[in-house]
Formats: sequence, C-alpha cells, structure tokens
Amino acid sequence: MTTQKTTLAPQKSGNTTGFIGKALREYGLLISLVVIMVFFQIMTNGTLFQPLNLTNLILQNSYIIVMALGMLLVIVAGHIDLSVGSVSGFIGAVAAVLMVEYNMHFVPATIICLILGGVIGAAQGYWVAFYKIPSFIVTLAGMLVFKGLALAVLGGSSVGPFPSDFQLLSTGFIPDPFQGETIRIASLALGLLMALVLLISRVRERADRVKHGMGNEPMFFFVLINLIFAGMIAAFSFMLSSYKGLPNVLIVMLLLMFVYDFVTSQTTVGRRIYALGGNEKAARLSGINTERLTFYTFINMGVLAALAGLIFAARLNTATPKAGLGFELDVIAACFIGGASASGGVGKVLGAVIGAFIMGVMNNGMSIMGIGIDWQQVIKGLVLLAAVCVDVYNKKK
Repeated sequence: MTTQKTTLAPQKSGNTTGFIGKALREYGLLISLVVIMVFFQIMTNGTLFQPLNLTNLILQNSYIIVMALGMLLVIVAGHIDLSVGSVSGFIGAVAAVLMVEYNMHFVPATIICLILGGVIGAAQGYWVAFYKIPSFIVTLAGMLVFKGLALAVLGGSSVGPFPSDFQLLSTGFIPDPFQGETIRIASLALGLLMALVLLISRVRERADRVKHGMGNEPMFFFVLINLIFAGMIAAFSFMLSSYKGLPNVLIVMLLLMFVYDFVTSQTTVGRRIYALGGNEKAARLSGINTERLTFYTFINMGVLAALAGLIFAARLNTATPKAGLGFELDVIAACFIGGASASGGVGKVLGAVIGAFIMGVMNNGMSIMGIGIDWQQVIKGLVLLAAVCVDVYNKKK
C-alpha cells in the first residue's frame, strides 16, 4: 500500500492587487492631505513647509481639532451640534472675566470653565436625548443663546490680557533641558519616540493578526507604508524642533487623539456609539440605553468646546464678542471631509483630525497665495460638497 504525499503550496499573505485597492481606500485621505500640502508648498514657493509657518498652522487649527474630536462622536451617534462656536466664545468670555476682572488663578478658573462646558452640553443633550427634540433645533437655539450671553458677559467689549501662565496653554512650547542652540533636542527626541512607538505598535498589530490567522498586507507594502509614516513624523518633528520645538497645545491634541481613538476602537462605549448611529432602534432592542448614551456625547462635546474656547482665548490673549464665529462650520466640515457619514454610524478619529488639517492647510495656503476670503469660502464649500458626494457614492456601491 503506497501513501500519497500531499504538498500544500504556501499561501500568500495577501493579494497584491486587492491590497493596493484597500490601501487606497484606507489611506486615501492621508494621501490627499499630502498632495494638498505638496501643491501649496509649490504654489507658495516653499513657504508652507517653513518651521514658523508649520508652527502657526498647528496653533491656528488646534481648537478646531479639539472640537472635531467631540463633534465626531456626536455625528457618529446620528446628531449634530451647531452651538460649539458660540459655546467656545462664551467660555472664553467667562474665563476672561474670572482671570482678568476677578484675578482668579488660571487653574481653578480653567476647571470652572470646563465644568461649565459640560453643564452646557448636558443642558442641550437633555432635550435631544430624553425629549427627542432634533439636535439641529436644540443646538441652533444654543448657538443664538450663547452668542448673546458672550456679548452680555463681556459688555460688548474685549477683555484681556490673560495671565502669562495661562497663555502658555496655546503659545508655549515644551521646555528643552538640553539647551540646544539650533535644534530643540527634547522636542526632536519626543518626535522620534512617537515615530518609534508607531512602528512598534504596527508590528505588534500585524503579529496579532498573524497569530489569529487573519489576512495581512504583503510584507513589502507593510514595511514601506510604515517607514513612510514614521519618516513623515520624524521630518515634521525635525522642522518644528528647528524653530521653537513642539507646541504645548500639540501635546494636548496628541493626548486627546490617543484617548479618543482608544475609546472609539477599543471600548464598549465606543462600539455602542457606532451602533446607536447605525440603527438606533436595533441598538435599543439590544439593550443599549440610547438616551443616556446620547446625553453623554453632548456632555463630552460641551467639555471639548470649552477647552477649545480656552485654547483660542489663550492664543488671542483676549476675549472678544466675535470669538467662535463660524467655528462650527469648520468643525463639521472637518468631520465630513474626514469620512464621517451624515447619517451617523461611520467615522474615525484620525479621519476627523486629517479633515481638520486639510481645511487648515487650504486656509493657510490660500492666504499665503493672496486668494481673497470670498473665494476661499467658495473653494472650501465645494470641497465639503465633494466629500459628502463621495460618502453618498460609496454607500450606493
């Protein structure tokens, strides 16, 4: 009796053609940001990538990114918040009164402002969650209310300047104990550490997928893509380190991004928010307390709007009645451009951040090129419309 030996052909780790298509869908937004930045780098004769301009780009868009993180959860849950600009302006006004007129230390004043933001979010979320009033109506009313309250608190005039310690929130840079003359060594080391952490986390993620028998991209593409990302982080850190180093507000943003990415992708609460936006009735039938979850998303939005208001006030070094005007449009646009679905249930933290940077780079680049504010608004509106059209097209497919 003869036994027949069977030889199994080794399986490829992934179909190359299929992976390229998947990679384009997954990293398409980041590729778009890189293309836009390269375009404006050329059109501005190299001004965009100058360390000073990159630092300004971060400072100018920090409060938009902070609010975009909260708005993403609201949109994923199937709602909208039109009041975030007015709330941030109102919180900035309250902070100015507490710190400038009442000479309160910036730490307790900041805590009071963040709590007040949470209370505002709870007040709006209460009507949306428990009385089922459309969020569009509730937050539109909130936009008008808090815009008026900001005027009342400030008495129609600007209040400032803020204490120098408070200004460091938005205008300060991480200290450099090594006292580098041309390069801020501490900032560069931190940037390189972030690049290393990215590589390690991606390698561990791939190892886990292999361990559980899940498909992976070809090793060549895996190494290439992650080396490019790590190289971009290292280059970005080097350019910032050649000026004043990493801004304090950038560290705040990175911490928030890490926390919200973890919450949305690794926790039960995050999965429930996506389930709520995907199908509220099904989520309720599966045992999720949809009212309480909606309520919490608006509280979170209120706190982040308050933080954004503090960051903006610290950067401006004064509270003005017009602070926060139009912020809600940039925040909502950042989320939709970043891939969030207008019908809820879809969206990623990284997408919202990239969407905010796309808007910021466009604003910065067009301003350097001398394009008027009128045409800037037209172009940004067309970009937003295109992003929503792509979302609708993908759903029909």
